Amino acid sequence: MNTAATFTVAALLGLTSNLALASQDLAKRHGCLSCHQVERKVVGPAYKDVAKKYKGDAKAEAHLVQVIQKGGKGVWGNVPMPPNPKVSEADAKALAAWILSL
Repeated sequence: MNTAATFTVAALLGLTSNLALASQDLAKRHGCLSCHQVERKVVGPAYKDVAKKYKGDAKAEAHLVQVIQKGGKGVWGNVPMPPNPKVSEADAKALAAWILSL
């Protein structure tokens, strides 16, 4: 691999890591981690389980944005997810993309 390619790969890996941290920070800031964790079910499903369920679904990100903002019920059991109307669409998209990347 040439020097330019090595630098590009390293930069992309750093960017990916920063985006992941930024999205986890968004999850903390919006209170998402009160009910969800990355690795384990709390009140709601583990984010890795959500990523696995929607893997390969082209409509998953748009669906998760709606669920984040408007709430949902019945997909993961009897406990509904409350709506989060204060989460902007941009933040909801960042959160959905982060979750699906896990």
